[in-house]
Amino acid sequence: MKKNIERVAVYPGSFDPVTNGHIDVIKKSFSFLDRIVIAVSTFPRKDFLFTGEERVDFLKEIYKGNKKVEIDKFDGLLVDYLSQKNINIILRGLRAVSDFEYEFQMALTNRRLNENIETVFLMPGEEFFFISSSLVKELAFLKGDISKFVPTIVKNELVKKVDNVFEKKRRGGS
Repeated sequence: MKKNIERVAVYPGSFDPVTNGHIDVIKKSFSFLDRIVIAVSTFPRKDFLFTGEERVDFLKEIYKGNKKVEIDKFDGLLVDYLSQKNINIILRGLRAVSDFEYEFQMALTNRRLNENIETVFLMPGEEFFFISSSLVKELAFLKGDISKFVPTIVKNELVKKVDNVFEKKRRGGS
């Protein structure tokens, strides 16, 4: 008799901030995964608006009580992180053709670094197809309504963060 093997994937990203598009991809993955590790990248290749801890905390709050989701962070090579976790599947979301080119390159690079790693691509629903963390941040800084694009906890904290930035600039700080 064949032993059941748990199907687990790592969903890596900066999640700065997590959007409803990310959440939709995670929700869709439950149709074929038993568990997902959301791995927040803290590697400083980007200027993050939120700290690694804040991004992890958002995800922990969103998935509180969901035993299918583990929230973690990493700051090195993704393939090394997967090896440490003993996982060989990467989950990635695709929105547009421009995403595909970059993601395809990354998937092939990861496979070259570790031939046992496979990347699974999922598309979010059409209502989330155009959403990106960068777009949400820009809307927030322009005082646009972001409530349709991010979970409430993220919206509230993003509005506070933007207000703090404007308050510092008003007082002459950076």
